[in-house]
Amino acid sequence: MSSIPINATKKAVPPAMTPEERKVIFASSLGTVFEWYDFYLYGSLAAIIAKQFFAGLDAGSAFIFALLAFAAGFIVRPFGALVFGRLGDMIGRKYTFLVTILIMGLATFIVGILPNYESIGVAAPVILIALRMLQGLALGGEYGGAATYVAEHAPHGKRGAYTAWIQTTATLGLFLSLMVILGTRTAIGEAAFADWGWRIPFIVSIALLAISVWIRLSMNESPAFKKMKEEGKTSKAPLSESFGQWKNLKIVILALIGLTAGQAVVWYTGQFYALFFLTQALKVDGATANVLVAASLVIGTPFFIVFGALSDKIGRKPIIMAGCLIAALTFFPLFKALTQAANPDLATAQANAKVTITADPKECSFQFNPTGTKKFTSSCDIAKQVLAGASVSYDNIEATGPAKITVGTTVIEGYTSAGLAADEAKKKDAEFKKAVADALKAAGYPAKADPAKVDKLKIIVILTILVIYVTMVYGPIAAMLVEMFPTRIRYTSMSLPYHIGNGWFGGLLPTTAFAIVAQTGNMYNGLWYPIIIAGATFVIGMLFIKETKDVDIYADD
Repeated sequence: MSSIPINATKKAVPPAMTPEERKVIFASSLGTVFEWYDFYLYGSLAAIIAKQFFAGLDAGSAFIFALLAFAAGFIVRPFGALVFGRLGDMIGRKYTFLVTILIMGLATFIVGILPNYESIGVAAPVILIALRMLQGLALGGEYGGAATYVAEHAPHGKRGAYTAWIQTTATLGLFLSLMVILGTRTAIGEAAFADWGWRIPFIVSIALLAISVWIRLSMNESPAFKKMKEEGKTSKAPLSESFGQWKNLKIVILALIGLTAGQAVVWYTGQFYALFFLTQALKVDGATANVLVAASLVIGTPFFIVFGALSDKIGRKPIIMAGCLIAALTFFPLFKALTQAANPDLATAQANAKVTITADPKECSFQFNPTGTKKFTSSCDIAKQVLAGASVSYDNIEATGPAKITVGTTVIEGYTSAGLAADEAKKKDAEFKKAVADALKAAGYPAKADPAKVDKLKIIVILTILVIYVTMVYGPIAAMLVEMFPTRIRYTSMSLPYHIGNGWFGGLLPTTAFAIVAQTGNMYNGLWYPIIIAGATFVIGMLFIKETKDVDIYADD
């Protein structure tokens, strides 16, 4: 009887990390930075890629389609988690790393040399979305492996601090992509960058790929996995063990709805949606918005380590739950303050020049279109798309007949495109948009943010607050997810809820938010999506998630 607690004690206190192990963890984190850099290049250049690869569509639809192609990379992430999680639990962490980095790097490089719509027609967007899906599959296998690998090397009592370095890699990857884009733009000019220079950040990733492969070849296998393999205790069927047994499946479900869903929407609101909101809703030019977001990332990123290390002392759960709650309570005032700081003329126009849509509610659709294939043809939907695309908040008035937009005292009659020939529909669309734009201009709505009125310091402060929310929910979560599952199925079990949360709940945030804005008429109402999800995670997490910081991750069960 006495031998059991003695062995358990030995497992519970792994030896302190050696310099070589620290080097290996650094190499793992650096490789993950490169991988996130590859993945985020697309998001940062979505507007330009829309023009290059979706040129057969109007500008608004092209941007939405580009966002959906971006989302496609997220939708497949859970499938990557299943494929590579299984490999990682069966054959090891190291070789799975090599496969994921090769897929990601090569797919990114090919985007850089892929002919555009003008050159090869519809094949261009089809190939692009296929490459995005490959990137999503690779990333689905990356994170769980990196977090597991680092946690299994970390000294007992310091898992939060060590895995927090992995958490910085997504932000650092985004920062690196923004810096390469900004440097290229500055060196060759905006016109050349929009024409061909956007390809350079994708093409130079081949050098990052070479470095990452070299680094990962020099890494050692995780000691926990190596020990388990030597003892013959590796899982023969990690998928069925993880999801076919209720004792494990219920933890997977709780990890999703009580942790990662809320973490994901706070993460994507604080970093990506904030960038989209600046450029698309507030009409700040892309270069300025990138600099402002990059500045906030530089200031905020160290807090990943702060909150990761703090979670080793006070626990993972209170920090993550606090981040979800504070974000949910403050998103509305922060984004309204962002409007005042970035585009005060727009804020003034919205307050002084009321806009309404008078329409039959039966004609109005909820414009969530994740496949990018549905065409909205009713007069109500067309009117709402135009105003939402112009960042105009409006009130809805119920009436029968075709929709009409009222800006102050000006009334613009809507139209229905159903049944119209393509040329006629295009002409009607151009006339309608011009009439709306002219009325908005006369009412004081700006076509873009005035650079002289952009309060950069205030914007950086607001964006930094949003990044700090990200660090609260994201800094401790890798350690917590690792600690929730046994070694033999850890890679598989933690990867799936993480990537469903971040891939589906987070990745679809921009598209969902746009649909909510178009439906309700308020440019801020898209924030209800992350607020509700973060709030639900807070309630479920507080009630059902257990603290994990003192769990023995070297245990077999």
